[in-house]
Amino acid sequence: MKSFRMRQEDVERRWYHVDASDQVLGRLAVKVARILMGKEDPRFTPGVDTGDFVVVTGADKVRLTGKKEQNKTYYRHTGYLGGLRAETLGSLRTRKPHRIVEEAVRRMLPKNQLGRRMLGRLKVYGGNEHPHGAQRPVTVGVPHAKGQWHKQTSQR
Repeated sequence: MKSFRMRQEDVERRWYHVDASDQVLGRLAVKVARILMGKEDPRFTPGVDTGDFVVVTGADKVRLTGKKEQNKTYYRHTGYLGGLRAETLGSLRTRKPHRIVEEAVRRMLPKNQLGRRMLGRLKVYGGNEHPHGAQRPVTVGVPHAKGQWHKQTSQR
């Protein structure tokens, strides 16, 4: 029996929608990263970009555990000497809420060219509206701590 290897030209991309309202950030990011990498698909092949598109809405209402709202710090560098900038999660949530989910997912993807290509298929919006209705994304739920699903998975 021959083993199956997916080719890049045979990949068919699907669209998924995830509602981030009242979801724990880490669990949400794991689910989204697995879809972007293609690990939810039985045809997953390492080294081939087999992932799908993901639209995340409600990023401004994502939930965090503990005191991360005050203690977690995001760092970036301007490129100039002494240009290290630090910002807490609470201030980043008011300024750019979509960056919280993007950063969590980015750090779970591979740190190479393939991971950057996967991140390009992630669309994150702070509110509940998104402009990707024409692609008819399938709504996917995020599991809770006890293995139950937050929202039912709907079929196309």
